[in-house]
Amino acid sequence: MKNPFLGTGIAIVTPFTKDGNVDHKALANIVEFNIENGTNYIVISGTTGESVTITKQEKQDIIDTISKANNDRLPLVLGIGGNNTAEVINEIKTTDLSQFAGILSVSPYYSKPTQEGIYQHFKAISQACPIPIILYNVPGRTASNMSPETTLRLAKDYENIVAVKEAGNNVAQYLHLLKDKPEGFGIISGDDDLALAVALAGADGVISVIGQAMPKTFSKMIALGREGEAKKAYKLHFKLMEITSLIFSENNPAGIKAVLQALNLCNDTVRLPLVEATDDLKQKIKNYLSNFNS
Repeated sequence: MKNPFLGTGIAIVTPFTKDGNVDHKALANIVEFNIENGTNYIVISGTTGESVTITKQEKQDIIDTISKANNDRLPLVLGIGGNNTAEVINEIKTTDLSQFAGILSVSPYYSKPTQEGIYQHFKAISQACPIPIILYNVPGRTASNMSPETTLRLAKDYENIVAVKEAGNNVAQYLHLLKDKPEGFGIISGDDDLALAVALAGADGVISVIGQAMPKTFSKMIALGREGEAKKAYKLHFKLMEITSLIFSENNPAGIKAVLQALNLCNDTVRLPLVEATDDLKQKIKNYLSNFNS
């Protein structure tokens, strides 16, 4: 099965009202903003969506809002992952996946399984999942790295495992995957700062955080990178370097929500244990945006 997730996907935030409820109007506006400005697909309920503090009912309500706002215009990917393999499989089996092009499933966190444990986890998920799967390796959050050998083993053994979102901020690991991946298997950057370099090296694109706030510029940069237009693409990369660094300087998604608030797309409210960006970071973001010319 060939990877269908190409170009710029966004790890969409979950906006909240000031009293902490999901802000469905703002969520619909962010979807529309991205559709109008070149985003290629939307990933729901990932880390940036604060999935760990979203209830089961809220997750379904978020899906409903995004699906209605999207109206079948962009492919949708749903985050279904965790460190309890049986529970992940149960969620897959009890969720209506008919409107989704695939799922994004994070490598097991906290438990720190061996590479064989990671392999067996995703083997079980593959056997239970009726739609394409994007593996998600983010060792900075899971406390264990899914090695290229494990990723490639899964890619070769299971047809519905179509891509990996690689977010280890490790250039050597990206290159290993690009060099040895089977035909049609997708390498997707999960590191906004490395996304262009990885695209120029042959990756399929990115699942981005900053992309949802700067979709026109970011998606054009990735498109140019995939076309091998390095000089043109790096002009855009350099324009985005400062804001890409700023949004991760304190916490994700507090940083991206501060940007979206400055763009009047949503509030910057996050749920504990996260806290909103500091006034200093908010001011730096406002200064950047006031000088940004798309």
